[in-house]
Formats: sequence, C-alpha cells, structure tokens
Amino acid sequence: MNREEFAARIDHTVLGPETTWSDVEAVLNEAADHGMNACIPPCYLEEAVAYENAPETIATVVGFPHGQASMASKHDEAVNAWNDGADELDLVINVGRLKAGEDDAVAADIAEVVAAVPIPVKVIIETALLSDAEKRSACEAAVEADADMVKTSTGFADGGATVPDVELMSEYLPVKASGGVGSYEEAMAMFEAGAVRIGASAGVAIVDGHPV
Repeated sequence: MNREEFAARIDHTVLGPETTWSDVEAVLNEAADHGMNACIPPCYLEEAVAYENAPETIATVVGFPHGQASMASKHDEAVNAWNDGADELDLVINVGRLKAGEDDAVAADIAEVVAAVPIPVKVIIETALLSDAEKRSACEAAVEADADMVKTSTGFADGGATVPDVELMSEYLPVKASGGVGSYEEAMAMFEAGAVRIGASAGVAIVDGHPV
C-alpha cells in the first residue's frame, strides 16, 4: 500500500464529550491535508460538510456511545445524519440485548438503520465487553441486517481493537479496527489481521509513520 492508499483507509476521529467546533475543524483540516476520512459528532455535520477544507468522506455516529437508544431514535438519527450530509454511519449495537441472547432484536435494530439510509453503515460491536461467542453473534446480526462493515470499538469501553478480534470479525464482514490504534505499526498489524479501515484520533501520527 502506498501512502495515499494507506491514508484513505484511516478515519481520523474526534468524538469525545467535550468536542468543540474548533476540535472538529482541526480534524477536518488534518484529514483533508493527509488524505484521510473524518469521523465527527453528528451535531457538527452541517458545518463540516460546508467547510471549505472538508475531506472527501465524512462519517458520523448513531446510538453513540452505548447503543441504548430506541430503534425509532436510531432510525431518526441516521436519517438526520444522511440529510445533513454524512457519507457513512458508525452504529452502536445494543450490547445489553446481545448479552441477553436477544440476537433477533439486535439484528432488527441494525436493519432499521441500514434500510433508512442509502449510505454505508458500520456496526460497532464493542468487542471489549463481549465473549468470542457474543462477538460472533454480533457479527452474524450485522450480516443478517445487510450492514456494510463491522467495527471493533467506540473507544469508550475499557480495551480497543486487537488482532484476534479483527481476525474473528473479518470472517463475517469487512472490519474497521478502532480503539487504541496509535501508530503506523499498530495500524499495519490490524490491516494484516484483516481490517480494511482504521478509526483513530491519532490519524496524523499513523499516516506520518508510513515509510516514504
């Protein structure tokens, strides 16, 4: 992978609870200047899409960070984000329902969002909270719901992306490895494990680590 191809697989991210427009503006500039995508809070989408130095792809989140919003709320969040100009959505599953064995409800929740918008939906399964069997159930629900990708983590639970989790998840759908990836070497380990995308607040450091 050359540097341009590598950068295009990085979602440069700012999603913390204290995120300001200035923080988002900085991430948009860094993403555009380095050839990355950006993943930002939905409240800043309209401004971001209109921003003069916006990157080509802007993603936002739905049901973030705990996935406990109602199905109707997630549907409305997704539609609003699409109307505001989002290119991709990162949707958090309802981990509680998954752990209770309510796999059909989890799949229905995802399917509601997938059907609501004509843009890619990545499903965040929050691997740090799940057993391997539960990870497989989450991935199977994402497949059943016709999601485009599965994503390891929100970054708000203890633990993030790991090579074994990426290997497991890549058996089902393309994987976005997110949470704790902070260097070029760590990103490459995730790609070698089967990831196709990286989500990280350290996007600039990751891309700058690519050998020239």
